[in-house]
Amino acid sequence: MNDFAQGARGASDGAARRYEEEAPGIARESRDRLVAAAPDGEDRAVEAALRPRDLGEFIGQERVRGQLDLVLKAARARGATADHVLLSGAPGLGKTTLSMIIAAEMEAPIRISSGPAIQHAGDLAAILSSLQEGEILFLDEIHRMSRPAEEMLYMAMEDFRVDVIVGKGPGATAIPLELPPFTLVGATTRAGLLPPPLRDRFGFTAHMEFYAPAELERVIHRSAGLLDVEVRPEGAAEIAGRSRGTPRIANRLLRRVRDYAQVKGDGLVTREIAAAALEVYEVDGRGLDRLDRSVLDALLRLFAGGPVGLSTLAVAVGEERETVEEVAEPFLVREGLLARTPRGRVATPAAWSHMGLTPPRQRGEGSGGSLFEE
Repeated sequence: MNDFAQGARGASDGAARRYEEEAPGIARESRDRLVAAAPDGEDRAVEAALRPRDLGEFIGQERVRGQLDLVLKAARARGATADHVLLSGAPGLGKTTLSMIIAAEMEAPIRISSGPAIQHAGDLAAILSSLQEGEILFLDEIHRMSRPAEEMLYMAMEDFRVDVIVGKGPGATAIPLELPPFTLVGATTRAGLLPPPLRDRFGFTAHMEFYAPAELERVIHRSAGLLDVEVRPEGAAEIAGRSRGTPRIANRLLRRVRDYAQVKGDGLVTREIAAAALEVYEVDGRGLDRLDRSVLDALLRLFAGGPVGLSTLAVAVGEERETVEEVAEPFLVREGLLARTPRGRVATPAAWSHMGLTPPRQRGEGSGGSLFEE
C-alpha cells in the first residue's frame, strides 16, 4: 500500500467518525439494521482491507469507470490536475472508494471531510489554504454544507482563489488568497439538493447505480478471498440476492454468514448455510428485514393494502414517521412492493405475493374510500 492510500484511509476513518456524530438521528437508527447502507464501526474497519486499489480492480459501475478512466488518463497526459468530480448515488455503492482510486490514479494525496463538518466559511478556508498542489479534496454529503461555505467554494473551484474576510462591520477587509490547483471530489446521496451554480462547476458528474446480482456475486467472491472465506457459487448467489444491490450490504451479510458457517458448519458457505444464517438475522430472500416486513404486514393486514397515511402507518408499526419514510420506504418502493400516492401508501400485487397473503376484492372504478374492501 502506498503512502497516499494509507493517508487516505486514515483520513476516511476520521471523516466517518465526525459524520456519525453530526448525522441526524434517523441515520444512526438505520445503521443498527443489518441491511442498512450506512457504514457502522465494523464496516469501516473491514472496508479498509477490502477496498480496490485501482479502477481495474473496481467491480461494477462499468459506465462510470470507463468515463472516469478517460478523464484521469487525459489529465495525466497533460500533466494537469483532473477536473472536479461529482459522484451521486445511494450509500454503500463505492463513492468514497472511487475518490481514493482517483487519488491513487493521479498519484496525489487526498484530504477527506464532509459537508456537515463544514458549517462556516472559515472551516472551508482552513482546509483549502492547507491543500498541496494537485491534492484531492473529498467532500462527502456535499449537499449538507452551509450556504456561506458553499459560496466560497464556487470561487475556489473556478478560480483557485478565496477571499478571506478580516474584521467586522465597515472596517472589514477582504484579503484574496491564491490556492494551488486541486481536484474536488464531491459525493452526495441527494443530488437534487445541490444548487445549480455548484453542480455546474464540476467538470465530470456521475450517478452510481445499484448493482446487479451477478456483479454482487463477483464482489462477494473477491471479498471472500481477502477474508479467507470459502464460498460456493450458489452460496454467493444466495447472499447477493439479499443484498439490496449494494456492495456494502453484501460484504456485511458475507461476514455474518461466515460466522454462522464457522459455528454451525465446517466454514464452507453453501446456499443452505447462507439461507439458514440470514434467516437467523431476519433477512429474507428479497433483502427485507424485520422493519420492512412489519411495514408491509401492517399495510396489508390492518389497512387492506391502503391507501393509508404515513403517520397512521407509522403508529401501526410502532415506529417514528421519519423512520418509516426515510429508512423502510425507499427500498420497498424501489422493489415495487409499495407505492406512494397522493391519497397515501398503497401495497402492490407484488407485496401481497411476497407476504403470502391474498388481496381483498378490488372495488370498481370510481368508488370512493379505500382502494380495497373485504
